[in-house]
Amino acid sequence: MASKLAADCIFCKIVKGDIPSVKLLETASTFAFLDIGPLSEGHALVVPKYHAEKLHQVPDSFLAEAMPVAKQVAAALNVENYNILQNNGRLAHQEVPHVHFHVIPKPNVEEGLTIGWPAKKADIEKLKDLAEKLKL
Repeated sequence: MASKLAADCIFCKIVKGDIPSVKLLETASTFAFLDIGPLSEGHALVVPKYHAEKLHQVPDSFLAEAMPVAKQVAAALNVENYNILQNNGRLAHQEVPHVHFHVIPKPNVEEGLTIGWPAKKADIEKLKDLAEKLKL
């Protein structure tokens, strides 16, 4: 499987070895390394070796190992609580425009990922209408 990397992308440069990183695991389609701006000790990134900004733009073949690798990283961390996070687009808090998955240990209330979840009550009929429109 041939990687598709961009010359001006920081994660592509890390995958190519042009920028040093603390590598945890590398497969044919995935590269995992420790985050240099961690939210907690062990915060890692899992990066497909295919340059695309958003998840739906990455071929499935480059995503097939991403979750198994994230699972291996989480298991190696040996922590009780952790988050797996993937953001798409600036408004959704994506800082680097290359698809990546965060594995973030949550050792206590102060460290790790902190989020709000402003849930709203859903109208079941509107949900049914939406499901009909989406028709996966």
